[in-house]
This record gives sequence, C-alpha cells and structure tokens, in this order.
Amino acid sequence: MDPDSTDGVAMAEQRRRGGRAQWLLLPIAALIGWGCVHAGLLGSDSGSPARTPPPGASSSAKPSATPSAPSGSYDPADYAPQVRKYAKKADISAQLLMAILYNEDYKPHDAAFERSWQKYKPDAAFGIANMHRAAFDQTKRGRDFASRKWEELPDDRALAVEAAAWYLHDMSAELPSHWAGSYTREELMALGYNAGGGNMAAFARGAKMGSQASDYLTRLRDNWKKAGSAVAG
Repeated sequence: MDPDSTDGVAMAEQRRRGGRAQWLLLPIAALIGWGCVHAGLLGSDSGSPARTPPPGASSSAKPSATPSAPSGSYDPADYAPQVRKYAKKADISAQLLMAILYNEDYKPHDAAFERSWQKYKPDAAFGIANMHRAAFDQTKRGRDFASRKWEELPDDRALAVEAAAWYLHDMSAELPSHWAGSYTREELMALGYNAGGGNMAAFARGAKMGSQASDYLTRLRDNWKKAGSAVAG
C-alpha cells in the first residue's frame, strides 16, 4: 500500500473513532449537566414522579394554548391560566395541580435537555409535570388529548398540565370513602401522583410511607400556600 493510501486509511479511522467518542460523550455530558444543576440549584431529589403510571396518538393534533413552548427559564406560576382551566375540566383543585407543578420543578425543564437525558435513561419522565409514558398513555384514553403523544410533553407545557390534571382526577376516583391518618384528600391524591394508585390506597389504609413519599408530601405542604397564591389571580 502506497503512503498516500496509508494516510487516507489512518485519517478515516481517526474520524470514525472521533465520531464514536463524540456520541459516547452525549449521555455523560447530560449526566454531568444534570448533576451540576441539581446539586447547585435545585435542592433535594425525589426522582421523577414515580407514580404508578395512569392515558396513542397522531401528530396531526394541534398544540395546546399558549404559553406552551418552553422558552428559557421556567416558573410554574406562569402556567396558572392553564392550571385553572384544566383543573376545572378535570374537577380537581387548581391549588393542588399547581402545588404538583412546584413539587416537580426540581429538575431542568428544557425540551432539548429532557430528550438528551431520556436517551441516557429511557424510563425518564417528560414535561413540566414529570409524567412517564405509561402514565400518559393510560390517562389520555377517552380524553380530549387522546390523539397526542407522550413525546410531545417537553414541547407543549399546556399538554403536560392537562395530562397531570386528569391523572389527579383518576387518583381522586380511586380514593376510598374514608381513610386512616390525618391526610387531606389532596395530600393523598398528590401521593398517588408520586407513588401510584396502589401506594395511595395503602397510605389511606394507614401504611407507613417511605422516605421518597414522605419528602414529596413535605414539599407539597411547603408549596401549598405559594400554589394557592399563584392560582388566585
């Protein structure tokens, strides 16, 4: 093989390795970025709403009302109109829905970041309400957004609010008439959102909750007054 040919093969191999290395760095960069933001800015971690996921879809459906598309910094209070609208439709407390958004505001809600992170962690949740695929697909059945896709959640925050509202509606329907302990109805619904309907029923029977559920409930109570102020306007 002549020198020019050898150099060409070497250069091609170098480019191939470089491209592979660049691809492998993507999840690592996302992980590092997540860790830095999470540790430095976002406080304690409870994981994505690990609720027992509750509702497939055509991309022809139009996005929900504004403000919807992510744009830089995120404040749940900016979505108070959507919270009031969908809470009313789902017959749930707007204050509860807003408090859930505050609870789920522990990680960056940037569409590009969420998709990069999901490539690294396929079971990650999407959207400002941190909803898992199975939860969304179950919740949307028979609803106005039945044709929408879980993959749209990072780009359509109004859709995320709507899905969370109906998920909470479904949690409410699963609550028993009476329950043990001093939990309010809204607190049990929030625990259902975070830990799933089965765990919510267990807590209602008096089962002791783990640290994640306990932390979620504490943050809900901490966010309760702020959420009420946000939806009062």
